[in-house]
Amino acid sequence: MNSLKQAEKPWKQALYIYVNQYNQNRVDYSSGLKEQIVADLNFLVERGERQFRLQSWYELREATPLKSETRARLQRVLRETEDDVVADVRLHSVFYYEKRGMTHREDTVSRERLTLIRDGEAWLIVGIERLQDERHPLQRTDASFTGQDSAGREPSTPFMNGRVYSAGSSPRSGRYEREAAAAYADRWWDSGNPEFEEFDVDCTNYISQCLFAGKAPILYTGKRETGWWYKGYVSKREWWSYSWAVSNSFAHYLNSSTSGLRAERVERPEQLMLGDVIVYDWDGDGAFQHSTIVTAFDAGGMPLVNAHTVSSRHRYWDYRDSYVMERQHRVSVLPYTRLFLR
Repeated sequence: MNSLKQAEKPWKQALYIYVNQYNQNRVDYSSGLKEQIVADLNFLVERGERQFRLQSWYELREATPLKSETRARLQRVLRETEDDVVADVRLHSVFYYEKRGMTHREDTVSRERLTLIRDGEAWLIVGIERLQDERHPLQRTDASFTGQDSAGREPSTPFMNGRVYSAGSSPRSGRYEREAAAAYADRWWDSGNPEFEEFDVDCTNYISQCLFAGKAPILYTGKRETGWWYKGYVSKREWWSYSWAVSNSFAHYLNSSTSGLRAERVERPEQLMLGDVIVYDWDGDGAFQHSTIVTAFDAGGMPLVNAHTVSSRHRYWDYRDSYVMERQHRVSVLPYTRLFLR
């Protein structure tokens, strides 16, 4: 944040104060604020409700907040005049908390669009828009896709080792390498592997890559509505299965697969193992909109997860700190899913 603090433009000082307040609110909301820089009333009400809820959440988790450190990076300025500014900011927050004598670290990356106006000699933030939202699944409208390219030819086999695509005798039909999946998740938690496409809603694409890194076998069908496979862009057409990139299709594939990568639901989150996955139904309608992978455990044995879209590393599994929870009251984080190969 130092680059913003030391900048000559006065409105950037408002961003510095905003980040300091964010850190203060995360650790000790009851202390109040010395200077209010945000004049977005909807945001203030939402933040107050969230912080009140998080205090009870920490108690249930037996977690004591220690400190929050946030780095802000100005990504672009959409408008700048003498009286107002609209800017996109990337916020990387590192949150430390203590549980049962052990200190844990959680990372999240969020992106916000801030609208600032000049009020005399001061600048106020009058609008805060989150540019990434965990509520919305990746939507696809090409459900009629038949597996043929624009010339009417059947797609070719992906240019990868053919043994990857069979389940029985393939080297990938043995043990799911959980440590490798978790290591990949930690390596790419805050960025996209340039060898793959990166989506605006990237959570399931990221999880699929993690599972593949753990030696999960591809089930290639050439049809987007079946199997679990990725090929990238070919002849300007998207070539990957819905199950690779869409949370609800991913959950359905895991639930119905009878060979290769399979899954079973467990009754409690503490039964999960490293490299297992959790899918989330934010509105309780039976359709899943978000996917995460277990990459660590807290001092009480509860899973910590990584995710994309709102990029997170070692985040507490139940997402009770998500802004989704302010608007949804029927949230389901089932199924907790344990993976294996057969």
